[in-house]
Amino acid sequence: MPAMRTPARPGTARSVVVTLVCVGVLAAMTTIARRYGFSTLDLDRAAAGSWLGGDGLYAYRSPVSHLGTALPPPAAVLTAPAAFLPLAVAGWALALAGLAALGLALVALAGPVARRYGRRRWPVVLAVGALALTIEPVRASLGLGTLDLVAFGLVTADIVALRRGAWARSRELWWPGHRPFAGSPLHRLRATGGWAGVGVGLATALTVGPAFFIAYLMLTRQWRPALTALATTATTATAAVLITPHESAAWLGEVLWRLDRTGPVDAPGNQSLGGVFARLYDSASTPLLVWLSFAMLLVAVGLIRARSAHADGDEVTAFTLVGLTAAGTGPVTGTHEVLWMLPAMLVLVDTAARRRAEARGGVPGRPRFPGAGLATAAGLTYLLLVLAPMWSLSDAFSRNSYALAMIVLVNALPWRPAAAPAFPVNRWLHRRPATATIPPPREPLVRGS
Repeated sequence: MPAMRTPARPGTARSVVVTLVCVGVLAAMTTIARRYGFSTLDLDRAAAGSWLGGDGLYAYRSPVSHLGTALPPPAAVLTAPAAFLPLAVAGWALALAGLAALGLALVALAGPVARRYGRRRWPVVLAVGALALTIEPVRASLGLGTLDLVAFGLVTADIVALRRGAWARSRELWWPGHRPFAGSPLHRLRATGGWAGVGVGLATALTVGPAFFIAYLMLTRQWRPALTALATTATTATAAVLITPHESAAWLGEVLWRLDRTGPVDAPGNQSLGGVFARLYDSASTPLLVWLSFAMLLVAVGLIRARSAHADGDEVTAFTLVGLTAAGTGPVTGTHEVLWMLPAMLVLVDTAARRRAEARGGVPGRPRFPGAGLATAAGLTYLLLVLAPMWSLSDAFSRNSYALAMIVLVNALPWRPAAAPAFPVNRWLHRRPATATIPPPREPLVRGS
């Protein structure tokens, strides 16, 4: 009698998937590490070793590139233990931390999109993660050994906190008297998103650029997260001053204002407005007044559109616009710092899917291929991030491609009303009464003669 076949157990299937994912991530990380060689982390390690040896953190210069580190003092304190580890060990440890932050961020960003269309969350998150490992910002952040992915994950954690807090306050509105968050203060803090602002504060202390998110929180009158972020940044900076007073003073007085410390301003890797104008003027430095004028204009557009996205209930797009604005307006922005183009592609794909879903009813006047333009824009953005033409081509568009893409996205990225509100919604007060549908008049019957 032939043996009966039994279906594969779910646990076995999950084990196979987890194994394949781990093998794929390991292969990708090995390729990325060989290509980039953790060069930024190597420079930071050498500077930290010089600092621990008594020669000063910011006085160090690489004997090969003659460049120094520009890490803020809190980030320097965090990465100082890497000076005692081999470069490969320190690089892989930082890369694993970056991968963990990326994975958690994608769960928070891509997971709700998958559920909205009735898809399972984990296959979508894994697919988006696999695509994310192929784009230049993620590759550079992992391969160079920077803290940008960690900062990206910290800011995304605040998006989760804001959404969770809005949901908790909404539930209190439409279910008065119910206490679903009783228990320890820590449990209530976690359940209600009370930590909102901590992630932005820590990210600002590590990489400075996320300070734009604090300005955005103030602009949208989210005072509690804004004050929490300010207090977190101040606490972290104070701790760094107490640990390294001399280096903190040197960073505030000199390093912060040295734009060319990590490389020439007109280098192709600088994809900010400052780099664009330096290359257009064929100068080693950017024209200050021209850069400031256009930067202030881009900041105004980005923050105004982010405030509008927040008012329409799309906090993810609002944060994405702020992140793109911060990366585009800075005087020096490496390719590893444009990570907010990843959620921008998710927003484009989600908006395209929404428009297609709305047009399925065959409403007259709808375009024949709804959302095709947005889907094409997402695909072109992905190809641009994968190919990174600034490293291989010398024409003006290619050398400034990331900066131009960020400027276009800041001005044209759509938002999705009520997709991820950060404010409470009373489902009972805002519920619209049902209206009766009046049928169209019937045509008169024509009787034959």
